[in-house]
Amino acid sequence: MSEQTDPRPSVLVVGGGYGGINAAKALDDVAEVTLVDPTEAFTHNVAAWRALVEPEWLDRIFFPYEHLLKRGRFVRDRVVAADGREVTLGSGERLTPDYLVLATGSSYPFPAKVDEPDLATTRDRIRNAHAVLRDAERVLLVGAGPSGLELAGEIKAYFPEKHVTVADVASDILPGPYAPELREELHRQLDKLGVELRLGSPLDLPTAEPATRAAISVRTGDGDELTADVWYRCFGVSPATGYLRGALAQARDERGYLRVDGQLRVDGQDRVFAIGDMADADLNMAGRAGMQGKLIGANIRAMITGEGEPADYQPMPPVIVVPLGPEGGAGQMPDGVKGPEAAAGIKGRSMLVEMYSALFDAAPAQG
Repeated sequence: MSEQTDPRPSVLVVGGGYGGINAAKALDDVAEVTLVDPTEAFTHNVAAWRALVEPEWLDRIFFPYEHLLKRGRFVRDRVVAADGREVTLGSGERLTPDYLVLATGSSYPFPAKVDEPDLATTRDRIRNAHAVLRDAERVLLVGAGPSGLELAGEIKAYFPEKHVTVADVASDILPGPYAPELREELHRQLDKLGVELRLGSPLDLPTAEPATRAAISVRTGDGDELTADVWYRCFGVSPATGYLRGALAQARDERGYLRVDGQLRVDGQDRVFAIGDMADADLNMAGRAGMQGKLIGANIRAMITGEGEPADYQPMPPVIVVPLGPEGGAGQMPDGVKGPEAAAGIKGRSMLVEMYSALFDAAPAQG
């Protein structure tokens, strides 16, 4: 980076998730953009549960990074250290960009997220997980947040004969700043689908690996036994900040998230930004990460061109859409709680695939 002849300032975006791709795309025409990610294609994780129950969706949810930028470059590598001044890649290459955008997101249990760098391996793992689910009669989902509820709806939509249990230590579904009417609507639909809810009691996690065929038998704190042929862990977001060193490592809070200011700059840094699930700016949601990526793009553009002033990020109000299969679900919008028709139209039928196909100017990766 230090030997570049292009007079445009350099921007390094670490991580090709929802925040990173939007930031890189927004700056491609005004900066020398380098996007680094260890995988070969962006995975549209919003549709991961859909691909689990219907593997045909595997042809719709992967987008090669090489199709994202027209002028910038994509480097398939993993960042092993970043201290705010220098970024070191697994290959040994060291980069010293003018602007650094950290967007490595978070880890989450398979198959909601897959950490395989190879696309073919990812597809095989999901297809194998589908076969396990297809052959299971009873399914246990641990976690009654958005992820667990969505997976329950997906399974019942495509395999209505399966017995699905959602268990959580919380006393109700969907924790967070949401209206009671939203939970009531989701309860109504889950009951209609035949999903069993076991809430308000601790649960020992099964010893078997999630998403694998096994004889599952666990007891709740109330002494009840839950049995299943496969289970899924639908909780456990962990920010991916372990590679940070020096001042950047010191900017993490007690949970591992990077502390950022109103303009999403890392605490104590002028030209280092953090967005998405690894930052403490907002809830861990794909749409919020994408908005932060666009804001960072606009702010760095203003810093580069001198046109306009950087803006503060405004955390989104409690907005959420929880599909329960392609035609079910509910959501909370600024103008109130919406039912299945709105949930299906906004997200459930398409899972927002078209939005990302347009961003990459390409069809999804086939195979």
